[in-house]
Amino acid sequence: MEIQELDQKEVVSGDQPDFLPINGTDYLEFYVGNALQSAHYFQTAFGFQPLAYAGLETGLHDRESYVLVQDKIRIVLTSPLRGKTPVSTHIDRHGDGVKVIALWVDDAKKAYEETISRGALSYLAPVTEKDPKGTVIRSGIHIYGETVHVFVERKAYDGVFLPGFVAWNPAYIPKPVGLRYVDHMVGNVGWHEMDSWVNFYADVMGFQQLVSFDDKEISTEYTALMSKVMSNGNGRIKFPINEPAEGKKKSQVEEYLDFYGGPGVQHIAVATDNIVETVTELRNRGVEFLQIPQTYYANLAERVGYIDEKIDKLRELGILIDRDDEGYLLQIFTKPIMPRPTLFFEIIQRKGAKSFGKGNFKALFEAIEREQMLRGTL
Repeated sequence: MEIQELDQKEVVSGDQPDFLPINGTDYLEFYVGNALQSAHYFQTAFGFQPLAYAGLETGLHDRESYVLVQDKIRIVLTSPLRGKTPVSTHIDRHGDGVKVIALWVDDAKKAYEETISRGALSYLAPVTEKDPKGTVIRSGIHIYGETVHVFVERKAYDGVFLPGFVAWNPAYIPKPVGLRYVDHMVGNVGWHEMDSWVNFYADVMGFQQLVSFDDKEISTEYTALMSKVMSNGNGRIKFPINEPAEGKKKSQVEEYLDFYGGPGVQHIAVATDNIVETVTELRNRGVEFLQIPQTYYANLAERVGYIDEKIDKLRELGILIDRDDEGYLLQIFTKPIMPRPTLFFEIIQRKGAKSFGKGNFKALFEAIEREQMLRGTL
């Protein structure tokens, strides 16, 4: 559904001042069973570059973290060094996945105070962290499941990542693949919980609802889900929120909730300026994508109009195309990248389009169902 089609009664007013200005995504922290091996995978397969490290050598005794970067995307991979710690307990319950969605702000104390005053539950009271490179202030709140937002204020800091981290300079540094920034991030929540979290982002964080999809729009013969997309004031942060809907068989959201043990981040959409080159390189490095039937490309030119890319190449790579009133987008989805069938990545290139690929939903979810059949979880 395009923004213009949304019932205006559902849109949070944009006339109010933005009490929570956000500059962008600061970092995403994954809790994983083996941070060093995960870092090697993200370097090798996705082209992330080594940035920073914290662990025993830097004074930590319960965990270690490797930080990687590609253009504006920063990921932190954290593993426990001992059992029965918050990190190890989280992994036991959920498997590998996203714990922290960190947001870059100018004032972390004010961000905390504004959200707490509006009903958010505290995760991290404002803390000032220092080293010879300057000062960082961080704070945080709980969101769905055991996921959290951390507000990061780093205008007085010139270090490699955060105080407590040192530069990580391994000899092995594969080239980037053209990933540029986080376009959006999708959360899966439980039955009948979507509207509660939509209201949370509207009331507590001042987000606006961009678009809404019901189970008639996101469904196949067997499964269905519902989704609403929330965005912050400047549009740099977009969080679609999914919940299950009734269907003949178990939907992808239900499968996620079962294996993750509750709500959490389902997928991360990362942008590229040339999806053909990026996906070609990712495939060469062993990244596996959902398989789209060749029938999807029949009469594609009639459905989406003129595009710059060659359809034969898009067909070869399995890239999907959709158009809205602003332009068109190209997108493709990896298979789950963790041991459990939970987290996956979307690679997206926008050529004017502001939407989320509504025209591709049926082909995408049928591809996911084929994977569910192979797993025996449909």
